[in-house]
Amino acid sequence: MRRRHFVTAGLTLACAAPFMASAQDFPDKPIKIYQGFAAGGNADTIARVVGAEMTKGLGQPIVVEAQTGAGGTIASGTVARARPDGYTLLLATGGHAVAGALYNKLNYQTVSDFQMVSTVTFFPFLLVVRADSPYKSLSELLSAARSDSRGVSYGTAGIGSTHHLAVELLVRSAKVEMLHVPYRGDAGSVTALLGGEVPMIIAPPTAVMANIKGGKLRALATTGAERWSAMPELPTVAEQGVPGYDVRSWAGLMAPAGTPRPVVERLRAETLKALQVPAVRARLEDMGGEARGSTPEEMTTMVAAEFKRWTALVNDAHIPRQ
Repeated sequence: MRRRHFVTAGLTLACAAPFMASAQDFPDKPIKIYQGFAAGGNADTIARVVGAEMTKGLGQPIVVEAQTGAGGTIASGTVARARPDGYTLLLATGGHAVAGALYNKLNYQTVSDFQMVSTVTFFPFLLVVRADSPYKSLSELLSAARSDSRGVSYGTAGIGSTHHLAVELLVRSAKVEMLHVPYRGDAGSVTALLGGEVPMIIAPPTAVMANIKGGKLRALATTGAERWSAMPELPTVAEQGVPGYDVRSWAGLMAPAGTPRPVVERLRAETLKALQVPAVRARLEDMGGEARGSTPEEMTTMVAAEFKRWTALVNDAHIPRQ
């Protein structure tokens, strides 16, 4: 029995040896970061800015590849099925948890098929009206929605987008009715607002700041729990009669489940170093974000909580699954 136990233990160590060696040598070849949205967009830019800085510490190139389609789920599926060796990563966004709630036939599990590495940035959405709008605050707009039996409409980047679910959460929390008008991306909703098709839209700062600064649009609220540092005078949704409301988008790095912990810690350490570089922080702030890293466990808890929240909302609001 002792001899048999010794042989079994020896086989276990032998099987583990390649992973131990790869973790010690990591990385010895280029790393690829997939992201699921258009090249040049927010996710792509974040991956390139942070990846370029991580390359310096890792000593190997980081290649960013856009694998678009199906709300980012194609890229997520690619990474979930990749070899768990740290050479294939996902720059996930808040849409990762939303997609898990909305799509019926994903070929991966939203949380358990991934090893979280670290969050990278968080940013709020802005609720925006035209500069000549009669609504001077979100409270006024919500009051109008309560008094008008036809409701007030709002535009978003599309059905099932994080934008859509964020306003649906607002509607249910404030106990009002509002008509959702989906467009093809943020550009479509901004154009519609400027043209008077809808009285309000929700969008990330990068989509609306130019028109806000140009005097064409006015922000009514920021969706985070705290005021946005770039517009400290702008009140939050929670401050305008919807206590507890907090919706922020985020971006973070994930690896396939089973990636060795030493590899994960190396990637996390380089991510945190990159987020301390002033030029990286400034670039993320220019995009409306706040540079903020995390432990793998903290990120796992956050993604799981987001997935649970959006799944409950999709079910409660009877939003069609795709």
